[in-house]
Amino acid sequence: MTGKDLFDEEDIKRIQTEYDSLVSNLIRCNKPGDRELIEKAFKVANEAHWNMRRKSGEPYVIHPICVAKIVNQEIGLGPRSIATALLHDVVEDTGYSLEQVNREFGPKIASLIDGLTKISATYNKGATSSMQAENFRRMLLTISDDLRVILIKIADRLHNMRTLDSMPENKKMKVAGETIFLYAPLANRLGLYAIKSELEDLSFKYRQPVLYDEIASKLKVGEKKYYALINKFSLPIVNKLQESGLKFDISGRPKSIFSIWKKMQSKNVPFEEVYDVLAVRIVFEPLPGIPEKTTCWNIYSVITDSYLPKPDRLRDWVSRPKPNGYEALHVTVMGPEGHWVEVQIRSRRMDEIAERGYAAHYKYKGDNSPETELDKWIKQIRMMLENPLEDPIEFLDEFKMNLFSSEIMVFTPKGKLVSLPKGASVLDFAYDIHTEIGNRAIGAKINYRLNPISAILMSGDQVEIITSDIAKPEKEWLSFVRTSKAKEAIKSALRSESSSRIQKGMEILEAKLAELGVTPNSEIVRKLMLSYDVPNKDELYSGIELGTINLDNLKKIIKKSPAKNVIKYWELKLLGSKKEKKDEEVMEERIDTSSPFLLRENVENAGQSYEIARCCNPIPGDEVIGYRSPEGAIVIHKPKCPVAIRIMSNEGNRIIAVRWAIHKLVSFVARISMTGVDRIGMVNDITNIISSELKVNMTNINISVKDGIFEGTIDLYVHHTQDLNNLILKISNVRGIDTIKRVEDFTEEV
Repeated sequence: MTGKDLFDEEDIKRIQTEYDSLVSNLIRCNKPGDRELIEKAFKVANEAHWNMRRKSGEPYVIHPICVAKIVNQEIGLGPRSIATALLHDVVEDTGYSLEQVNREFGPKIASLIDGLTKISATYNKGATSSMQAENFRRMLLTISDDLRVILIKIADRLHNMRTLDSMPENKKMKVAGETIFLYAPLANRLGLYAIKSELEDLSFKYRQPVLYDEIASKLKVGEKKYYALINKFSLPIVNKLQESGLKFDISGRPKSIFSIWKKMQSKNVPFEEVYDVLAVRIVFEPLPGIPEKTTCWNIYSVITDSYLPKPDRLRDWVSRPKPNGYEALHVTVMGPEGHWVEVQIRSRRMDEIAERGYAAHYKYKGDNSPETELDKWIKQIRMMLENPLEDPIEFLDEFKMNLFSSEIMVFTPKGKLVSLPKGASVLDFAYDIHTEIGNRAIGAKINYRLNPISAILMSGDQVEIITSDIAKPEKEWLSFVRTSKAKEAIKSALRSESSSRIQKGMEILEAKLAELGVTPNSEIVRKLMLSYDVPNKDELYSGIELGTINLDNLKKIIKKSPAKNVIKYWELKLLGSKKEKKDEEVMEERIDTSSPFLLRENVENAGQSYEIARCCNPIPGDEVIGYRSPEGAIVIHKPKCPVAIRIMSNEGNRIIAVRWAIHKLVSFVARISMTGVDRIGMVNDITNIISSELKVNMTNINISVKDGIFEGTIDLYVHHTQDLNNLILKISNVRGIDTIKRVEDFTEEV
């Protein structure tokens, strides 16, 4: 905040400038009343947010105006969506009610704003519950009503990410984690490629600022070189396409910072060894009477006449568009000076759909058009949302796994194409065909060879399901299915079977008690649960029906008086939650979140102040975040760690900013990997540098040699990343060493 309370002339002028920028560049707003609706919404929003400021100090109404610009100019939505964007915070943050919106702007805009309004704090505060996750779930459920809610929400998130600098560090981490976990994949799935890329880059910028700045500066240094290469690459293609009489635009750029970093991670190489950082896009105007697909392949032919293609990098999304509706032909070719260049070939229609996604998709879709991949995906979402899981975090995990994952294409025996998430099993395929086929599945023929129902499918497989009338779903099936349809069907079948089993077990117990002349009550059930060590009465009844719980000692158990320790056990079970809650409150009070938590070195009690996450193994000097667990411990993660990203998106209120103190005594495990040309004495040279010269202790060495080339890993104890970098530098000078680098993610052997 700036300390200014009331708007001055400069503030009023800026508001008007931003609004003028919106209305002077409107698209799809040419019908009578469109501009009047937008003007009316602006006046209401401006009045409602008057003298309100954002954390940055700027007038608050600037935010909804900018969201409206994104909604219209970058996504392509119309006047109602623009009005909704302008009004999207008035109900939540001002005295303006939803009823007033309904009266002034009609039920449709009121419904959209209702879908956008954040939930109140009256949510389930159970151990696994999360306000963030519940909020996401509520938002996703609006897909069933109007997809525009999601699109406006994505626009809202994009502007928040563009203006995140003014927020405190823990808030930045929370918002950035949410963005990469849900919003960027959601934007991608809705075909908003440009927005998806920007959300990824901005999230990366705030989660890993050092790495982001490093890649950005290297791109900046090589910028002139990259554009010179793109111009050199494009020249022969432009000349040939002009000769053909085709109208087209050709542009080039380096790939996004996040995509380059992903490439570095997947290939485990530094920036300098990522060779396909250049991308060229050709957007053409279709010629009359010539299909777009034919023109795409003609342009492909022109490109490959000039440059050699990389055989494994041809992507044909013209013949079969992506599930988000994306259509294009991608080819990677060897360009000038040994640089790989990716070329994207699109028609004007394809390009608009690629950039604006859903809105552009329906612009080109007629009433009688066949069902598209995007239509199928939206239908799939709606089916999934019909019976959402009760736990919001579990719901989000299911949603992300099933709807954001890469896809495979599998064929039925008759040649019908079935789309499934990558990693799907035979059983997933069976349930996708029909629930009853899934329930009765016992195996399958994959490409005419017999396989179990747990077998993982690959793209292009032809699958025939084998069924049996005596087969029924088992609990173990849940461990090898990926789709929500399969999981829900299995759980439903198990619940039905379990209910029947519980009922039969209850009847058996009542009959046994009747023989003893005893009337069943809660005290007897409690005694039996304690005696047989089961957590609830359903487990008790199920065990009785299955025969795993023997009732021969029933008379003895019900006559036994409860011991004092048993009573105490029950008191602890019933009352413990209060103490846990109190302990958590004390921990929250003890930690000052206004400044970064200092990760001090304490030799005697190193594990009490904080814990190092085993999933990502950070060491002093790494970029890290802190997670305050429900038990009160502070767990240290790397921001890029998948576990940390999930935490930031679901439990962002538990994220705290942390900072390393100087560490000189306590050691942390790190791993380095090496490759090189083998020679006699090489291992001895390496270990001498580590142990004798640098005095570093090793905990594990693993080296293998094949055909004169060696590769290996060494686990060692270091105090700081600086120690590790010095060691890597020293070993890199050993004769025969080709590459040496830190292994970021590993599991320490114990």
